Amino acid sequence: MRTIDFSPLYRSVVGFDRLAALLDAAAAGESTGYPPYNIETVGENAYRIEMAVAGFKPDELNIEVKENVLTVQGRKAANDDSRKFLHRGLAERNFERRFQLADYVVVTEADLSDGLLLISLKREVPEAKKARRIEIGSAAPAAPAIEGDAQAA
Repeated sequence: MRTIDFSPLYRSVVGFDRLAALLDAAAAGESTGYPPYNIETVGENAYRIEMAVAGFKPDELNIEVKENVLTVQGRKAANDDSRKFLHRGLAERNFERRFQLADYVVVTEADLSDGLLLISLKREVPEAKKARRIEIGSAAPAAPAIEGDAQAA
């Protein structure tokens, strides 16, 4: 696998350390693909993360947002050792999955249904940060008054 060294970039930019950290984290990648997930856009400023968490109950899942990082954790209770499996293909292991969120993206709701955890997100840009139209006024001088008209009035 090829790695990318971003250190020369750090010498010539100031204030982009957060972006550099994101690039480093993306280059490192996650070691496991469990649990599988989808990220989809459902509107101009709305997103949904769909995670396959079959076998997990709502009280075994934890969703937390801190400093623009969404963390989803699944912690299974200890399995009953009295069960004897001939084949065990269902993954019931603990997991932690992190998603880096852009500025102003907030989690609006989370639902668990049919083994799928659905997390809805929305970008809520404050009014002060939104683009606004600036009206252009006319700087043309007013038409000069005719002196004769001013005296007649």
